Amino acid sequence: MFEASRSFTFFDYFRVPYRVQSGDSAAVNLSSRGPVHQLRAISHARGEGRSLFWFAADPQQRSAEVHSRLGKYRLHDFTFFGRVALSVAVPGLLRGTAGGWQQAEPILGSAGSAVSAIWRDDAGNVFLPFDPGEVMQYFWSERYMSVGRSPLSAFGRTAALRGYYALRPALPRPLQLRLRRVFTRVQGRSTFPEWPAEDSLNKMYGWLFTVSGEVAGSSVPYLDLWPDGKSWAFVLTHDVETDVGLREIRLLRDPERRRGYLSSWNLVGERYAVDDETVRALHNEGCEVGVHGLRHDGRDLASRRLMQRRLPAMRQFAHQWDAVGFRSPATQRAWHLMPMLGFEYDTSYSDTDPYEPQPGGCCTYLPYFNEQMVELPITLPQDHTLFSILQHSDAGVWERKAEHIRAHRGMVLILTHPDYAHDPRLTHGYDRLLELFQGDETVWHALAQDVASWWRERAASSVRSNADGWLVEGPASARGRVRFATLRNSENQVAGR
Repeated sequence: MFEASRSFTFFDYFRVPYRVQSGDSAAVNLSSRGPVHQLRAISHARGEGRSLFWFAADPQQRSAEVHSRLGKYRLHDFTFFGRVALSVAVPGLLRGTAGGWQQAEPILGSAGSAVSAIWRDDAGNVFLPFDPGEVMQYFWSERYMSVGRSPLSAFGRTAALRGYYALRPALPRPLQLRLRRVFTRVQGRSTFPEWPAEDSLNKMYGWLFTVSGEVAGSSVPYLDLWPDGKSWAFVLTHDVETDVGLREIRLLRDPERRRGYLSSWNLVGERYAVDDETVRALHNEGCEVGVHGLRHDGRDLASRRLMQRRLPAMRQFAHQWDAVGFRSPATQRAWHLMPMLGFEYDTSYSDTDPYEPQPGGCCTYLPYFNEQMVELPITLPQDHTLFSILQHSDAGVWERKAEHIRAHRGMVLILTHPDYAHDPRLTHGYDRLLELFQGDETVWHALAQDVASWWRERAASSVRSNADGWLVEGPASARGRVRFATLRNSENQVAGR
């Protein structure tokens, strides 16, 4: 059992057992170091007195930049974004803790020089000059996209996005595709996040588990990511953009039927007429129906006011279709607006995608929360991007990325469109992907709504120890498993035994 002076987002996310200490413990006494700095600590009851300290700065304080700096950093083999305590400030932060602190692992700034470090002392204590929870939030919310950029630059991107959707209806489809293909030359210059896979956040998770294990002196228990002992998840989703796509659902549904797969179908409320029979037929097969915005014009999340004006109609369609999930047209997204939609889950974020009108990505192939809404990231490149924009001749990228995520115990969530399913590259590639994992006994084949429901159950459960070992308590107790984090190979992966 770990004890902490404050909540530790990393442990909360993985459901590592710990409790926040409220007494006069050493961790609590070290929780505050002046008006600008906060030193927080977590220790293990059987870890020979070792502690993991981490730093958090209040960005509202004027002097925060003197002692810490918001930026893009490199530690070992992963990139992260957040506020880091500079090396010159660390000795003052650690004053009053055990002595003998030394810089151990350098943290490099954007220029490639060391600006801070992981510190260790002779007793085995570790100090992180950043807050892992803040780093996780910067990735999930895509706030990293604004780090090092001026507000004017962010305004320009927003204006360009709105301009694109304003002009798009007037542009012939061939011209739209031609412009998108030309623009990929600019988008492809982006160095972060990498495409088609960005592993930095997952590598940070693995590294934090390793450090936590060093502090504890043992492997660290956590609640397994997937139910029933499955090691990864496979989720099929589709967006139906036009009435043509609605008529051609069979082009993607038929190969799923042949192999026993179920899938989620996101429909647009006011762009075309959705007949009750189509919705009923999908539900009767065990599939799921979600809401794909109101008109597919890229304006649902353009502003809070417009979203609130359109939301009653979208909620009415959700009620009519028994839909609990949402995906924004063209994956347009705004972190602060998504929870206001009122759906159980959203799946508008890609893990990495530089080629969309709104590029970026949340850099994870695991679900996470935005307030009370579960976010299910799209973790394979979109079919339209892969075949229509980048002009790939086959689905090799899908297959390699899916194998990569499988090896990292993540969630493969694919988005395809029946509107484009007359392209043989898409239909053949999709069929091959379904065939590739059909007989895999380690995979959880799940609907998006099932993954969101499981993630809620998991977040409401905990890992506890008793005389017989470790057990799961809470809503996930029947299907959850306790795993023990280890370091596998040299990739800092979250693994288990």
